Amino acid sequence: MEVILLEKIRNLGKLGQKVNVKPGYGRNCLIPQGKAVYATAANTAKFEARRGELEKVEAEHLQTALTRKQAIEGLGVLTIQAKAGEEGKLFGSIGTRDIADLLSKAGCEVAKSEIDLPTGVLRMLGDYEITLELHSDVVAVVKLSITTEA
Repeated sequence: MEVILLEKIRNLGKLGQKVNVKPGYGRNCLIPQGKAVYATAANTAKFEARRGELEKVEAEHLQTALTRKQAIEGLGVLTIQAKAGEEGKLFGSIGTRDIADLLSKAGCEVAKSEIDLPTGVLRMLGDYEITLELHSDVVAVVKLSITTEA
């Protein structure tokens, strides 16, 4: 299935590019979310008429993401206190929701889906570098320290 992308999607293509995707991915994900349209002659003409507007919106999203990145990286080291055993293993875990809540309290709004924990939730005391994908081109790194409750 060939579609025209209405925004840049990592590992797929950039704005205005015609790409071939599996029918289910296009029909169930890209098109309902407004990220792509079917690559027909009529849709191509409509896209070319709106290209400037879409590029402007994409540039605004990129600028917003860059501003958020500067704010997030300017926070320094964030600290979460949690209950832990003697060996440093947490009673429970620290996940994306906990990190998003901590960043929100610090003044930076972040969605859970923007937080990348490739090894899963954090279950040990220590210092971590958490990556946040704010935009397909913008990745921020926040330093997180998990300490035991006093």
